[in-house]
Amino acid sequence: MVSEIVPSRPLPAHPASSWKIVPAIVGDMGDRAAERYLEFFAVSISNENTRRAYARSAREFFSWCGEHGLSLAGIRPLHVATYLEQLKQTLSAPTVKQNLAAIRMLFDWLVNGQVVPSNPAHSQKGPKHVVNRGKTPILSRDDARTLFDSIAVVRKDGTPDLVGLRDRALIGTLFFSFARIGATLTMQVEDFFPNGKKWHLRLHEKGGKYHEMPVHHTLLEYLDTYIEAAGIADQKRTPLFRTAPRRSGQLTDQSMQQSNAHEMIQRRARQAGIAGKINNHSWRAMGITSYLENGGTLEHAQRMAAHSSPRTTKLYDRTSDDITLDEVERIRL
Repeated sequence: MVSEIVPSRPLPAHPASSWKIVPAIVGDMGDRAAERYLEFFAVSISNENTRRAYARSAREFFSWCGEHGLSLAGIRPLHVATYLEQLKQTLSAPTVKQNLAAIRMLFDWLVNGQVVPSNPAHSQKGPKHVVNRGKTPILSRDDARTLFDSIAVVRKDGTPDLVGLRDRALIGTLFFSFARIGATLTMQVEDFFPNGKKWHLRLHEKGGKYHEMPVHHTLLEYLDTYIEAAGIADQKRTPLFRTAPRRSGQLTDQSMQQSNAHEMIQRRARQAGIAGKINNHSWRAMGITSYLENGGTLEHAQRMAAHSSPRTTKLYDRTSDDITLDEVERIRL
């Protein structure tokens, strides 16, 4: 059960609103508990995707507690452990660990706000989960080149195809800059800028951090052509990658969302006759793999991808995926 709680002072404006729904067992503790719950999502979590995921985890956990007749103050470590064991029956280890992280962080916030005396999730351990290889699907080099070549950037009447130019520039940014889709879509026109004789991209990373990446010469051509055709070079503080109403061929002043980019990449793959799976993150993985295949170092790839650990970068590396026929022929009776 959930209820809508309106705090005594206005809440900050956020794109996602699901976190504003306060679970009933939290609301039953009074206005202070409800407000502290809302502050957890509004104040302590800046990333929209994390906020949405943690809010879902909190709602589901408190709903389970309500179904078992528990009050907020009555939740004990045994209850959290029992809930996690049930999650393990149907969810993957990473998802269970994310649920635990959300519950633990939320209770820490409630304890610090003196809403509850202790954190029942503090001593809980999540399931072991070791990842040695990423699951992001990637295309072969030939398929990737085919997809790029299939994007029409000029209409039949000889005028620029703005949507095609945008799509080529966006995919190129993901590939040549190892950029996350979230960081790419939040860029404004001013985030493509000259630094001395070279051009850079300013990527908006998680936690409010910025990461500058030199622009590959091919990507420079893609971005220059797109920006000039779209006529947005002087609109510095507007979205770089914009939505386009269906079949209009024109761009709006609104930024693309991740779902828009995913649909676009799927559509471009179909048009190129590529049947393999592909998503927003595939181009990041392909860029890192291509860099390492051509003699790049893992250390530099980590810095270019703005990863905090080389282990994360290694998950995107597919250089060791291919098993040659020569190796298979070594199997003999």
